[in-house]
Amino acid sequence: MDISPTPATPAPHPAESLRRRRLERLLRRLPTRGEQAMRWLLQPGRAALRFVLGSLLIIGGVLSFLPVLGLWMLPLGVILLSEDVPLFRRASARMLEWIERRHPNWLAPETGPTS
Repeated sequence: MDISPTPATPAPHPAESLRRRRLERLLRRLPTRGEQAMRWLLQPGRAALRFVLGSLLIIGGVLSFLPVLGLWMLPLGVILLSEDVPLFRRASARMLEWIERRHPNWLAPETGPTS
């Protein structure tokens, strides 16, 4: 399932389009089950679940000094909350841009138009 907007919705701002493209590339690099879970969570009807899980992941990331919890939880929580909260959308865009610049191999290669 693609996370791009449907034809009935207006075209997103160019920065939002770039964020979604980067997110799509990052999702393609996840293991199959992780990618499926993230795509399921990013579907439009799951805003309440995204809010709860995103908040818990951010709290877990802040408490990363404790055993079991880790800093990896923080960006995942930001990505989940960015679908519904504009403040986190900007943070997510900056985070994805940083990943693309500093660690381009973390993102799947862009797929060109198929003919």
